[in-house]
Amino acid sequence: MTNLTMFSLEGKTALVTGANTGLGQGICLAYAKAGANVIGVARRSCQETADKIAAFGGSFKEIIADLSDTSVIPKIAEEADKAFGRVDILVNNAGIIKRCDAADVTEEDWDAVININEKMVFFLCQTFAKKWLADQKGGKIINIASMLSYQGGIRVPAYTSSKSAIIGLTRGLANEWARHNINVNAIAPGYMETNNTQNLRSDEQRSEEILSRIPAGRWGTPEDIAGAAIFLASDAAAYVHGFTLAVDGGWLAR
Repeated sequence: MTNLTMFSLEGKTALVTGANTGLGQGICLAYAKAGANVIGVARRSCQETADKIAAFGGSFKEIIADLSDTSVIPKIAEEADKAFGRVDILVNNAGIIKRCDAADVTEEDWDAVININEKMVFFLCQTFAKKWLADQKGGKIINIASMLSYQGGIRVPAYTSSKSAIIGLTRGLANEWARHNINVNAIAPGYMETNNTQNLRSDEQRSEEILSRIPAGRWGTPEDIAGAAIFLASDAAAYVHGFTLAVDGGWLAR
């Protein structure tokens, strides 16, 4: 019989970016329920996340930081160490999307998306992996990809580029760090009920087009990510490296 304690995160500390809302908040709650101490990083207050975790007796600490600039990384690492000690799990969830015809995308908007969705992800991975390489105790990295890691999308060229890069980055880092007991994997959420999809869900025609292609027949929720996030962060995924797990209601199967 499988020992279900392999899915426990008891005694672990997880750092999740974009923790104030949506998928990030959902992952924070899932980890806290699985026994982890959780550090939420966001540009705005994570009070709602903190309150939800406190309601069931979980441990949560917020770090306010603007993830558009890598200069905040040393502060994040320092405050994380002070919060609960060693960070064992890093979830790179924070991201932005800017919708615009490709012909009209400005360099400023392009850089804004790439900086948060791709550049920040790599340097956060590097920062915590250096700690894990030094103490030789291993760690877990989970990057949040997208359906647009596989498809081109419409009117989101920078977002598509950044999320396509996440799959490649996840593979590349796994190739280097797997031998050091550092698991680098990713989750590709399907169409989820989050701030990023508010405009799509508000457009009745576009929403119907999307729903008609999802075999599950509904938009995903932050709760739908919980199982995948716990699995990849746990001992149950000890031999999983460089893989991107789609949680998409069957979208990619169509």
